[in-house]
Amino acid sequence: MDLLARREHARAELITKLAKRGHAAADIEAVLDELAGQGLQSDARYAEAAVANKSRRGIGPVRIAAELRSAGVDAVVIDAALAEAEIDWNALAEAARRKRFGDDPPDDFPTKAKQMRFLQRRGFDADQLAAAFDE
Repeated sequence: MDLLARREHARAELITKLAKRGHAAADIEAVLDELAGQGLQSDARYAEAAVANKSRRGIGPVRIAAELRSAGVDAVVIDAALAEAEIDWNALAEAARRKRFGDDPPDDFPTKAKQMRFLQRRGFDADQLAAAFDE
């Protein structure tokens, strides 16, 4: 409960943290099943919170999905959280580009390539990259 009081956690994260603290695997599973049954722990709620938090920071859907997968969240839950977020990813990619590089579009190909690499690292796909550079 102490861990969940601070922030949402994925089930896999809680298993790892509790195992490091020396708790038995059977006890961990039983407690997490009980918490999930009471609605105190939910991978779906964790994914929704992560999508909201990371998108506010200018992170794209590809990177968000990868980070959620590494946290042990199921792909179906990730897809649902991204779909329900109602975020205009194209506009977010453009806003991230403008915040980092200014309002002016790139003048030459090397500058545009640098900006595209930045957005790719941020987790935006090819369609979103194209939208970020549309005039």
